[in-house]
Amino acid sequence: MRHEFLRVERGGRGRLDYTCGMKKVLVTAGASGIGLAIARAFHAGGDRVYICDIDLPGLERAADAMPGLLTRRCNIGDREEIAAMVADAAARLDGLDVLVNNAGIGGPTKPVQDLDPADWDAVLKVNLTGTFDVTRHAIAHLIRSGSGVVINMSSAAGRFGYANRSPYSASKWALIGFTKTLSMELGEHGIRVNAIAPGAVAGERAERVFQGRAQATGKSIEEVKRAAMAGQSLKALVDPDDIAALAVFLASDAAKSISGQVLPIDGDMQRA
Repeated sequence: MRHEFLRVERGGRGRLDYTCGMKKVLVTAGASGIGLAIARAFHAGGDRVYICDIDLPGLERAADAMPGLLTRRCNIGDREEIAAMVADAAARLDGLDVLVNNAGIGGPTKPVQDLDPADWDAVLKVNLTGTFDVTRHAIAHLIRSGSGVVINMSSAAGRFGYANRSPYSASKWALIGFTKTLSMELGEHGIRVNAIAPGAVAGERAERVFQGRAQATGKSIEEVKRAAMAGQSLKALVDPDDIAALAVFLASDAAKSISGQVLPIDGDMQRA
């Protein structure tokens, strides 16, 4: 099966115009949430998919649900584990065409003056440094692909200030700078690099964030949810499957001229 995208031409006629054949895809933190949705989308399109995660039971569930899925436990905060994981992925996939840097942690919900420096370090170690380490090990394989793709998962917090979430927001802003720099460095090799910036995404992680905000502000969870969507035009949480569809599009030939971009998917969010 191939991913196919419809281009609508003048007069309302459409035809299947851009296609991409089977790709070799690595998704970090692919055992749940957005990462799992992305892995499912590529897998459903006939691509060969490898996911890593720290959640071993989650990896096992994903492998049971997707025949042929390749998995490995990996802590994206550990450089030695990352090096071994990327080498294993490239070997078992027989190359690498698409890297989706999805791994990240939210960190605490606290103002800067109350933040434990260890929490700051922990968030940047995974969200930013982990992305750097996975990518630097993957680049040689992506160059050999001839048309490699890197997708970095940023956030609406990478476009706006985010009160009480300074390490998370700082890391997601930094990923945008990393994305734009990579696109410049790797363009000569035909590698495209983009970032996706989701807003509040439906799922367990969003519920934990809402609970943290409620505790920090003394408001009810429902009040926090309404406030979270007050600054966006579409009053709904983002469906992880929509993010996955965007990732598949960015990895396809339909996006062959798109690089160095940040693509928000947040219901037209005006502020975080």
